[in-house]
Amino acid sequence: MGGLRVAIAGIGNCSSSLIQGIEYYRNRPASDAEGLMFHELGGYTVSDIVPVAAFDVDTRKVGRPLHEAVFAKPNCTKVFHAEIPDYGVTVQRGPVLDGVASHMNDYPEDRAFRVADGEPVDVAKVLREVRADVLICYLPVGSEEAVRFYAQQCLEARVAMVNCMPVFIASHPEWSQRFIDAGVPIVGDDIKSQYGATIVHRTLARLMGDRGVKLRRTYQLNTGGNTDFLNMLEVSRLTSKKKSKTESVQSQLDLPLEAEDIHIGPSDYVPWQNDNKVCFIRMEWDGFGGVPMNLEVRLSVEDSPNSAGVAIDAIRCAKVAADRGVSGPVHQACAVYMKHPPNQVRDSSGRDELAAWIRED
Repeated sequence: MGGLRVAIAGIGNCSSSLIQGIEYYRNRPASDAEGLMFHELGGYTVSDIVPVAAFDVDTRKVGRPLHEAVFAKPNCTKVFHAEIPDYGVTVQRGPVLDGVASHMNDYPEDRAFRVADGEPVDVAKVLREVRADVLICYLPVGSEEAVRFYAQQCLEARVAMVNCMPVFIASHPEWSQRFIDAGVPIVGDDIKSQYGATIVHRTLARLMGDRGVKLRRTYQLNTGGNTDFLNMLEVSRLTSKKKSKTESVQSQLDLPLEAEDIHIGPSDYVPWQNDNKVCFIRMEWDGFGGVPMNLEVRLSVEDSPNSAGVAIDAIRCAKVAADRGVSGPVHQACAVYMKHPPNQVRDSSGRDELAAWIRED
């Protein structure tokens, strides 16, 4: 079907895993594509995805070829496919806005951001010039203004958007309508990992309801050592993130918990963990006869590769939606791939609805 032309905003760990994954799975047959939820999706395979533009603000990324920038500091994700071709794409400077937390300058150079000199480029103009089909947004948590800026650039350039961040665009009525009016599809908000803390917590919560017990209290605590966790040490940047993760779990309960009985969110930054994320989940409930019981889970994953397969699907869904003339939120894809979609559904039914949508001609 030809190339699926992708622009990337934010060349951090997630972008590194995405680019490595594109090349890792490129031209692999379906029989050798473990790790992907869909080998072929709406006529597109991973081989169709071609990076055509990249934006960042860090001096170690801006001005460098994309195939080099994805491995530059402060990126620390696992390298599982080091042979990245030269796409002919140079990372261009985007606007800073609120994309860099003030405390990031207080850390050693291999951890913190260092903002590049120069003026930002005209993002919408670049998107038009490279004929991008989809822009995927990987900015730091808390970048409310910056994410909205890139959403506006997608509208101006008529480019589909995949919003991986907990900034509410697809799930915000006003922004959703703007994408509908512009005839532009969007998949968002706040990407789920393929098998991570949110999907596990949601599944366990729904299972309790299905098995006739009532969840009384629960928490989810997360630690990690990448720049995402370092960025989130500024608590003021966590409001939308905590809301997104909490509502995602609450949506699976027949009766939502009171605020004091549920705590979900990033907990601390442990530098030596790098891109490893460790999640602790505790759930307490009353069983038969009111007998108290509890469950504790520890989950350890490589954070960025764990979401890259989801991103590859979301990109293809955005392109399929554009091909079909769909505008606004792609509800089936949002519900399956995002923590804070416009409409929450049970994961099992969401997967069935997505598969049915993909099969539509």
